[in-house]
This record gives sequence, C-alpha cells and structure tokens, in this order.
Amino acid sequence: MRNETILNACVLLGLLAVPLWALRVDEPFIITLATKAVIFAIAGVGLNFALGLGGLVSLGHAAFFGIGGYSMGILASHAQSYTSLMDWPLVIDGTNSMPLIWLFAVLISSLFALVIGALSLRTSGVYFIMITLAFGQMLFFFMISWPAYGGEDGLVIYVRNGFPGLNTLDPIQFFGICFALLCIVLFVVSRIAKSSFGLALGGARQNEERMQAVGMVPYRLYLIAFTISGAITGLSGALFADLNRFVSPTMFSWQMSGEIMIFIILGGTGRLFGPVVGAAVFILLEYLLGGLSEFWHVYLGAILLGVVLFARGGLIELIVGREVAHD
Repeated sequence: MRNETILNACVLLGLLAVPLWALRVDEPFIITLATKAVIFAIAGVGLNFALGLGGLVSLGHAAFFGIGGYSMGILASHAQSYTSLMDWPLVIDGTNSMPLIWLFAVLISSLFALVIGALSLRTSGVYFIMITLAFGQMLFFFMISWPAYGGEDGLVIYVRNGFPGLNTLDPIQFFGICFALLCIVLFVVSRIAKSSFGLALGGARQNEERMQAVGMVPYRLYLIAFTISGAITGLSGALFADLNRFVSPTMFSWQMSGEIMIFIILGGTGRLFGPVVGAAVFILLEYLLGGLSEFWHVYLGAILLGVVLFARGGLIELIVGREVAHD
C-alpha cells in the first residue's frame, strides 16, 4: 500500500477521532471546529477538482459557496415564515429538509457554474482568473444590494434544518452528516479522476494540442469539470450556512475564494486529500494562533510561503515524499 494511501486513511480517522474525543470530554466547541474543517474540506475538494485535475485557477469559487449558502437561507427563511418562494407559474414553498436543500443548492450552483464557466473558459491564464474573480464580486455586491434577503446584514435562520431520523441540533450528529458527505464526495471525485473523463481532463491540462489531435475538445472537458466543481462547492456552502444558521454576502467575497485555494495549496494541489489536510490545518492554526493575536493570518502567510518555497506538493508531499497524485 502506498504511503499516501496510508496517510489518507489516517487523516480520515483523525477527523473522526477528534470530535468523538470532544464528545467524551464534553467539549462541543471542538466538535463544531471539526465540523467546520470537514465543510471547508468539501469546498476545497470542489475547487481542487477544477484546479488540480483541469488546471483551472478560479479565484471566484466563493460565488458557488455563497450560492449554496443562500439556497439554504432562502428556502429555510420561507419555511419559517410560511410564505411561498414562488407563486407563478409554479407554487414553490420553502423547506427545512436538508436533503431537499442540498439538492436545490447543488442544482443552482451547477447551473451558475455552467453559465460562468461557459463564458470564462473562452479565455485562459490570468484572464480566466480575473473573469472568475469578477463574477464572484458581481454576485457579492448583488447580494449586498438585495434587501429581500437581508442585504448587507445577511439572513438569520433560527432553527437548523432537519434530516430524517437525526437530531441535527446535536453537534456530533450534524458532524456525522457532514463527515459522511465528505466521504461520499471524496469517493465520487476519486472515481471520476480515474475514469476516461478524468484521464482526458488530465491530458488536456498537460497538452491541449495533443488531446485535440485525438478528437477531444478541451473546452467541453473544462466546462464539465468546472460545473462539477461548482456543484460540490455549492453543497459545502449549504452545509456551512446550516452550521452557522446564518448567511451573509461575505460568503461570496474574494477572501473566501482565497481561503479555499489556501486549503489546496497547504495540503497539496491535485492530491485527493490535499484540501482535507489543508482545511484541517487551517482550522487548527485559526484555533491556536487566533488566541495569540487577531492578526494570526501573518503567521499563516509565513507558513504558506514556506510550503510554496520548500514543499510545492503541499504538506502531503512533505510527509510521504514525491508520489504520483491521484493514484
């Protein structure tokens, strides 16, 4: 068994062990931190699908994170006010059901990703980065100027949404839901990466001309990857909104996009568990260094600089050495 596979298993077990230990010693705050790390890991896996496999450096993925969050917020707010989301041509009511909210968040996020990707992928390089950033900022300012759903103040959801058979207000049970979703997302992404589509996408990232010569259309491959990436990130946004029972335009901010990218760089770009390791380390640093100074990002910047200069494959490569990603 490869060293990276063993490390990946240890990371999953560690993510599971920490909240179980916190439950035993009655530390619900630690469970909430672990839940936040898992949700950020899902967001990172979403971006890593486009960045690591397809080489698409998107600086606007917070748009999908925010769309997922507001999908939850809007549906839940209509459910708690007993008003319809839409009366014509169809009557659509709000809902407090997590599975329905996840489905809605994934569909809306993937639709936006399809449209944004279709336009952005007509460029490449720094232009692609700037266009994705522009879309993210457009949605950020749109949500600020939309008073129906809180505008700049955001939207408060008083009761966490429900999941059949579980008490989602119990921190450990909500963590279990998020952890199960992370495992499902990791499994699906690993299967896609090893499929003919994943291999073709990797080939397009390495040499577009060669893929065109064998009849592939890189634009279509990139667009599908960008859409799947947006859908996964939207799911994480819906979970994050449920964790906080609050959504605000900051979920769309470019800082959020930067943080998701930091998860990937810290853990290892293109590695399946890179965002998982990166998100866990980010939350750990926020918890440990945040108590020392409100400017803890200075230390984070120094660590990130060290990783970029001396461990370009991220913390995973630093631990297991250089191995082929996505095996």
